Amino acid sequence: MTVKKQYEAAKQAYDKWGIDVDAVLETLKGVPISIHCWQGDDIGGFEVNRGELSGGIDVTGNYPGKATTAEELRMDLEKALSLIPGRHRVNLHAIYAETNGAVVDRDEIEPKHFENWVNWAKENGLGLDFNPTLFSHEKSEDGLTLSHPDPKIREFWINHCIKSRKIGEYFGRELGTACLTNIWIPDGYKDVPSDRLTPRKRLKESLDQIFAAEVNEHQNIDAIESKLFGIGSEAFVVGSHEFYYGYALKNNKLCLLDTGHFHPTETVSNKISAMLLFSDKLALHVSRPVRWDSDHVVTLDDELREIALEIIRNGALDKVMIGLDFFDASINRVAAWTIGTRNMIKALLYALLTPNDYLKQLQEEGNFTERLALIEEFKTYPFGAVWDYYCEQMNVPVKESWLEEVNSYEKEIQSKR
Repeated sequence: MTVKKQYEAAKQAYDKWGIDVDAVLETLKGVPISIHCWQGDDIGGFEVNRGELSGGIDVTGNYPGKATTAEELRMDLEKALSLIPGRHRVNLHAIYAETNGAVVDRDEIEPKHFENWVNWAKENGLGLDFNPTLFSHEKSEDGLTLSHPDPKIREFWINHCIKSRKIGEYFGRELGTACLTNIWIPDGYKDVPSDRLTPRKRLKESLDQIFAAEVNEHQNIDAIESKLFGIGSEAFVVGSHEFYYGYALKNNKLCLLDTGHFHPTETVSNKISAMLLFSDKLALHVSRPVRWDSDHVVTLDDELREIALEIIRNGALDKVMIGLDFFDASINRVAAWTIGTRNMIKALLYALLTPNDYLKQLQEEGNFTERLALIEEFKTYPFGAVWDYYCEQMNVPVKESWLEEVNSYEKEIQSKR
């Protein structure tokens, strides 16, 4: 049976529940995923005289073929994007600046250092998002940045974040789509602190100074990202979820939830509806925390489906900005992007093909038997046939055939680096 015939049969099954599959696919086309650039080069970046990763950041594996220049990274991203249905975004860190061999410290970065990225994004019809890089630097070696006791070190990182917001504004202005500029810091202590309040006061004051710098809010959207603990900050992290969510609510900023940054039994999907009652928008970094924040390639697991369901059944597609954050150097990096991003889109499609309104009605009526039965039955509805048709219509490989292209690309391009 052809992909088209399988799709038509699937449409009949979903039509029984009042689900317009054609309309679902039109909705899905308009959902951008922000794909993180750092999967392609193991968060190396292109700074001159760059040292080793530090600040709780680690990448494992040494699969051959990683990008070593910005041109190679963009080429790899183009290959991955050609295998992923839809039109998406690319998320950059400050360390991906291109300075033509000049030493430019992070408090000196400017829009001109990202002109190549902007021109490339224009050519490919992409939006860009951004992150200041507050790790892997001599001024963050003791694990403190915006909450550091030394005012000069705080000032350096404050200026870096202000410069980053200006770059985000530049992205938004040039590309006609607002840039999400997200701040994450590694600050914390390995052992139990004797004072939690003072570092948090300093962090608050630093953020106040960063956000006091005016940028066009239609071109740059500010977000702040929490973490539970990290390597070197196991006992205490200054920027906890409670701190950042309180700050975001009070100062009209987005709170960004990374799916690996919470307790192992704590789920981000459960937070979305609660937070949207009080926040106009949220941002996500979707990862797969096999062992807490281990940043594995996103798979179509229960939590990913539940995150997508929470977004879709609560009508929050325009309220939740979806980005990815994983890095695996043990497999082909283009394949990792392709697997993870396709899975995020699959999860959204699965959620769109669920009779959410009827299931809500059953819950309100107290009919938990039918609710559970239908939730389980829909797990084996012909969702795969709809996905295959969507890929075909979007001119990307159907099923696992994309692997052939990655294997050829590895042989012809990546293996020669």
